[in-house]
Amino acid sequence: MKAMILAAGVGERMRPLTDHTPKPLLRVSDTPLIEYHIRRLASAGISEIVINVAHLGEQIMDYCSDGSRWGVTIMYSPEESPLETAGGIFNALPLLGNMPFLVVNGDVWIDYPFERLAQYRLRLEEVAHLVMVENPPQHTFGDFQLDDEGWVRSLEPGAHGWTYAGLGLYTATFFSAMSEGKMPLRPLLDAAIRTGQLGGEKYAGQWQDVGTPDRLQELNDMVKALT
Repeated sequence: MKAMILAAGVGERMRPLTDHTPKPLLRVSDTPLIEYHIRRLASAGISEIVINVAHLGEQIMDYCSDGSRWGVTIMYSPEESPLETAGGIFNALPLLGNMPFLVVNGDVWIDYPFERLAQYRLRLEEVAHLVMVENPPQHTFGDFQLDDEGWVRSLEPGAHGWTYAGLGLYTATFFSAMSEGKMPLRPLLDAAIRTGQLGGEKYAGQWQDVGTPDRLQELNDMVKALT
């Protein structure tokens, strides 16, 4: 299985930190966020990784290089300007191939065991499988519901939702209705929900969306406490 790390975003809410450093290279306990992902993907037996780059992308490419120091092979999918999540993945499909692939946001920290997704076999109807977590304080209502059979459903008013963790298993089929260009992921997720093809699971471990300097500091404090 191949994996893709999404690393092309500008990180507007992290400024001024991201004026000179791409968000995936911001450090947590003196280790760049993206390196946590690479190390754990390698430990899970995933040795082929695609990283999309745009904003200050040369810094990511210089730091990660070909991936050999972690025992993986890294390929890059450059974007002249950020294509957003779906657009970035679609642009990288020639590198990802036709088999299901893991996708993780470069600006999240999660201790989910990647080998679980590497070993997961999509059900016949599934075109993607999301990992979802409890809603953080900044996103109290969540993104979606999850039924008892593991199918993702639209969030109904007043219902308990779950937050997409920025981690999932995807197929090329999931992106078959879109064309090249800038596009967010949410419309494709909603379309897969309508056709009953979006699966998911809940994860109760550690997760943080590193969206602001305050959250980066909170994450640093948490990781230091765990080590």
